[in-house]
Amino acid sequence: MGSKGGVVKLSGMQKQVLALYRGFLRAARTKSPEERSRIESTVSGEFRRNARIVDRKNFIYIEYLLRRGSKQLDQLKSRETVGLSSFKIAPNSQSDEKT
Repeated sequence: MGSKGGVVKLSGMQKQVLALYRGFLRAARTKSPEERSRIESTVSGEFRRNARIVDRKNFIYIEYLLRRGSKQLDQLKSRETVGLSSFKIAPNSQSDEKT
């Protein structure tokens, strides 16, 4: 992933993902110390999980995740919001089977 001189060129979408991640970390700083730790852990885990399971060429799904993350970040920035939660949707095993 490196290039000559150690400078890595990021695509526009990669820059958006990093900006979203940094935004979550900045928003976490406005919450209580224990909630900040929980938010940072949740955000880090979610981004790492998506980096592992989402195909880098699936631009439509990545754009969807960026939009969803942006909405969640806006909610987290609200003073009324005290924390962040995450849920996982298990894929339907019947739809994954080939018939």
